[in-house]
Amino acid sequence: MCNMAELAGGTMTEVTVPATHRWIPKGMTVEYLKKAETDLIAIASPVEQNYDWDKAGEYLVNVDVFDKANEKVFHAKITMWISKKK
Repeated sequence: MCNMAELAGGTMTEVTVPATHRWIPKGMTVEYLKKAETDLIAIASPVEQNYDWDKAGEYLVNVDVFDKANEKVFHAKITMWISKKK
């Protein structure tokens, strides 16, 4: 599920961050909430909706993973480092 969270969080970050910027994962905290016994779906969303793109810094991403019964089985908070391209 960590790999799934990284993929979902990275994809969401890639399409959210302006083309003038770059990003790299800096860290991730995870919570395993329930045993996952079905196929899963991951949903990523930014913690802060109005991020200030003019500054370099940490951009936090929430990723929730759900089973087929729509029960949350996993949560991750990924810290991305955002900076302008040189």
